Parts: sequence; C-alpha cells; structure tokens
Amino acid sequence: MGGDMRYEIGQNAYIKLVLHALNHKTSAVNGLLLGRLSANNNDVVEITESIEEFYRAQGLDIVGYFHANERFDDIELGNVARNIGDHIHRYFPQAALLLLDNKKLEAISKGKDRSPVVQLYTRDSSKSWKQVGSDGSSRLAIKEPSANIVLLDYISSQKWQDIVDFDDHLDDISKDWLNPELFK
Repeated sequence: MGGDMRYEIGQNAYIKLVLHALNHKTSAVNGLLLGRLSANNNDVVEITESIEEFYRAQGLDIVGYFHANERFDDIELGNVARNIGDHIHRYFPQAALLLLDNKKLEAISKGKDRSPVVQLYTRDSSKSWKQVGSDGSSRLAIKEPSANIVLLDYISSQKWQDIVDFDDHLDDISKDWLNPELFK
C-alpha cells in the first residue's frame, strides 16, 4: 500500500508540527497527523491537522504520525516511530510517517530550499517503512505554496515559544493545547 499514493499537507498543520519541534529543540517530539483521502482522488491523502482537534466532528481520521528526533543530526526513523506507524497502518493502510529534517529546516532559513522540511515515509509491500522521494520524486506537497515563507516569518519572530502542547496543558490547565490563537 502507498506505492502510488501522494500526500498533501496543509500549511497550518505543517507549520504547527515544525514550531512544536522548535519549541522542544533538545527533546524528541511527536504527534498525530489528521486528514482524509481526497474526495476527488483516492490516490491523495490530505493532511489537514497535526493534533486531535475535534477531528471526528470534522470527518477526519488519523492518517499518520510526525516525529522529530532530539539530536540535530539524527535523521533516522526510529523504532518507536515505526511501531506507532504500524499501529496506525492497521486502521489506515495509506498511513504516512513524517520525520523532521533539521538540515532542510536550516536550509530554508538561508533561503536555499522551498521543499517541505520533513521526510515522507510510507509502508511498502515488505511491511517496512521506506523513505519516499529520496530518488528525486516528491510525493509530499505543501498545499499552500507560501507555507515555507510563513514558516520563516514565524521562526524569525520566535513564534514557537507560543505553542502549547499537551504536557504544557497538564502542567497548567489554563494553557490551551489546541492552540486556537496560533495563526491569528
């Protein structure tokens, strides 16, 4: 499954997952990817959110998993991410795993690259998670072409300091982990 699938991530979901990783630079960071199969094309998975924000009411499913390693130079998809991906795959066979690539993130801040700062992994016929697009083809697209420009603006203004994750909410329940004010 996933052989010819394409994946499209929305700007807010994309920015939210990168800001979350920047907020915890020395820790492993992870989260669920929410979305659906495209109504127009069953070969496209639309990723619209990166948290469980009222997803069932919006007709969304868990379609994948996001992971950022704790070390800057670590671009390997670890066993924990693979195991979580396997579980999601049982319920959504087109599941995707996204791994933050810090070298790509660094490149966009220097204006050198406009491609997504995440690596896409899908499960192949041998039931292994394989990186997609390492051969130059890209099956992951950001829905809004200006997403990296907006992301750069958020990085330069240190917007990642405003993101609240569920652990922050547990420490102080007045903090809203749904981050409704993040993009206003």
